[in-house]
Formats: sequence, structure tokens, C-alpha cells
Amino acid sequence: MKMIYIVVPEHAVLQAVADPQYCFNTVNEFLQVSGKEPLFKVQLVGEKREVRFSGNQFSVTVDQVLSETGVADLVIVPALFGEMTTAVSANAKLAEWIVWQYKEGAEIASLCVGAFLLASTGLLNGKKCSTHWGYINTFRDMFPDVIIQDGSIVTEQHRVYTSGGASSYWNLLLHLVEKYTDRQIAILVSKYFAIDIDRSSQSAFAVFTAQKNHNDEAVRQAQDFIEQNIEDRLTIDDIASHVALGRRSLERRFKHATNNSVLEYIQRVKIEAAKKSFESSRKNINEVMYDVGYTDTKAFRSTFKKITGLTPIEYKNKYNKLAVA
Repeated sequence: MKMIYIVVPEHAVLQAVADPQYCFNTVNEFLQVSGKEPLFKVQLVGEKREVRFSGNQFSVTVDQVLSETGVADLVIVPALFGEMTTAVSANAKLAEWIVWQYKEGAEIASLCVGAFLLASTGLLNGKKCSTHWGYINTFRDMFPDVIIQDGSIVTEQHRVYTSGGASSYWNLLLHLVEKYTDRQIAILVSKYFAIDIDRSSQSAFAVFTAQKNHNDEAVRQAQDFIEQNIEDRLTIDDIASHVALGRRSLERRFKHATNNSVLEYIQRVKIEAAKKSFESSRKNINEVMYDVGYTDTKAFRSTFKKITGLTPIEYKNKYNKLAVA
């Protein structure tokens, strides 16, 4: 039988504790219905016997405190809530315990922004990592030695797993179910919970924020200039001239301040504007394309899919308010 520990940290998201417990217990039920023995023993583990969170509105009584645990096959780190530095600091002993579990042979999986607690252990240093798209810049600032993956749903390296944001962690849970059982059971679980088993990107759900949390005024002026001229075919030289910087200086400072190259930023601003237009207007693909400064259909389609994971027509059909209605 596989031992799964679900840690219950301070500042946890309650649903991210309950969902993996529900998932693996459901797998046990499916196995029993098919005449097989249950495969998983699922235990909640915490530093204290009772963990309270959400302003003391909820509490969870764990099955074992840290000193009572053995070595698991899999340790699941749920999402955290609130200010991440505070949430991570409150769980220092859990972080030490997670490192011990890994060194003893356990696999470790973080759900959504549980990646912050996992990263605080050092186990992600030099490894790829997924987390909620809305926390990527904060994560980069806190853990510069981790290779954050924009938009990806699941990463797996050296017995360490991470997942994308919000309900995306269900794709990691399904991945683990398939790993420990088989594809047939994973598909059955995906149907039971109505989860798209093969979704590989959270990019379509990402809202591009302007990344202006820095102190470089020239870069901020360049960002404003890009955002105010999305209908134009801007060049890096145009932008450098506008902010009175040399091209190389602008490119170096822009990358340092925003974590995007100038070209990447231009593309993301244009595609975000296109997404909003597809969501709320009756404009066709070409009209939106021209509105955001593209004249080459192939280039627009390629860039749009690279950033969102969907083609323009797929995105419009899926998210247009009028079409959905």
C-alpha cells in the first residue's frame, strides 16, 4: 500500500487539503468496486494536532503530527493563502520535515502556490517549477535559483512535482494517479471529477499584468509607450529613441526590470489586448489582428498560440461572452 501524506500547513487553502484526500480515496473506492485492494493510505500531517486557518473559521485535525510519521511514498504540499513570505515563514518546521522525507526517498508534490513552501526547502533549486500564473513574478523574486515555468500545468524532475494555479492542480493529481495505477483509472477519475486529463497549459487563463513593480523610470516610460501604441508595428529602436536610451541599454534594463525582453513584452501586451477583444466584441479574427498591429495572419496566429496555448479562433469560441451566451 502506498502511503500518502498531505501536509496541513499554517495559512493553507482548505480546498487544496481536501481535494487530494478526496481524489486518492476515490481511487481506492474505484479499485475496490473492480475487485481490487485499495492502493493508498492517505494521512493528514501537521506540526500541531489541530491547524486553524481562514481567520479561525476552519480547523483541521491531522492524523499524525510530524514526530509520529514514518517515510511516505508521496508527500503533497497544498496551496498557501495570503502574503507568501509570511505563509512560508510560519511553516519552517514543515519545510525541514519535507526535506527529511525527500532524503529518505519520498516523492514530493506541490499544488499551485504550495510551490512557495516547497521552494523554501531548497529542493527546487536548479529545477523547473510551475505555480499559479499570478504569482510568477513574486516567486522569481523570492526564489531566483528556481527555474519557473510560465504557463505550464505540471513539472516533474527528480521525484519533485509542481502544478499550475487554482484547479490546474487536479491535472497533477491525475498525473500521479496514472503513475501509481494506470491510464484507465486516471481517465475514470478525470471523468468523475470532470477534469480535462491532458490539459498542459494554464496560459489561456493568464491575465498579463504590466510588471511595473520596479524603480526604473525609463523602462516604465517604455512600457507606457508600448501599451499606448499597440496598433503600431513598434521596433525596439522606436522605443529606445522615445525614452532616450541606446538600444542595448534599453534591452538590458528592460529585461532586468520586467523579466521579459522588449520584444516579448510587446507581444504579450498586444496578445492581451487581442484576448480582451475576442472575449467581449463581435470583431472577427482579422479585425482584431489589425487592431493590435499585426498584418501577417500566420505570425499573429503563431504568437497568439505561443502565449495562450490556443489559436485565435479557439480562444474566441471558448471565451467570447456572446458566443457562450
